[in-house]
Amino acid sequence: MTGNNILLVTIEGGEGMYEEGLEAIQSLKDGEPVEKPAKVTLPNEELLGEIFNERTYKLLRVIREESPTSIRETARLVDRDKKNVHAELTKLEALGVIRFEDDGHAKRPVFPYDNLFITPFRDDSANSSAVA
Repeated sequence: MTGNNILLVTIEGGEGMYEEGLEAIQSLKDGEPVEKPAKVTLPNEELLGEIFNERTYKLLRVIREESPTSIRETARLVDRDKKNVHAELTKLEALGVIRFEDDGHAKRPVFPYDNLFITPFRDDSANSSAVA
């Protein structure tokens, strides 16, 4: 991994708010270089707080530092129920924060970035129409 492989999480309203981040994430999945950070854009601060909390940080830290071979092992490392960890990891995968790699019968969670930056402020330079 290079030091330029970054995931940026922002808050931004408006139509198409996920498109840029999804395109960058798809490029990474396809093995193509991404010149700007991968970006996950959330509609509001409440959702940011629900997704990126103490449990999430602990999961991401364990995935990055311990490289667990399965969801079950990840749950054991964070001392949580496998079902709850699976649900949380599935949500993070849907957002493009992690990915799963098949490892035999197990799904191995992978944090494919060198770093994660969260800016909890709305980017008013972009289309910032309200999201219902």
